[in-house]
Amino acid sequence: MHELAIADSIVKTVLGEMTRRRLSRIEAVGLRIGALSDIVPEALEFGFRALTADTILADTRLDIERIPVRGHCSKCHVDFEVEKFVFICPECGAVEVKVSQGTELDVAYLEIDEPQELGELP
Repeated sequence: MHELAIADSIVKTVLGEMTRRRLSRIEAVGLRIGALSDIVPEALEFGFRALTADTILADTRLDIERIPVRGHCSKCHVDFEVEKFVFICPECGAVEVKVSQGTELDVAYLEIDEPQELGELP
């Protein structure tokens, strides 16, 4: 289950940003996960919950955006959404297709309630 290692990396990234920006709380972590990334969102969520239980991130929400696979035809230069993982250009039928989207695994944003530095009174 590589999702646990990925969740660990996300937790470390978020905690690092919290320290760097002196944030006391994160409401949500926005993730962009491409369909070709071979990540099971439910397993990632489970790993994140397991790693953040009893921590400052225990109540932090994971907002996961699934990114569909898109391709670019090298012959006719059409951009298209790849359906059912069939990498054939729907315009000209060519198989010379480059993946242009769908392999992402990004922390897209951190949602904070209010920019509150550590040590400030609520």
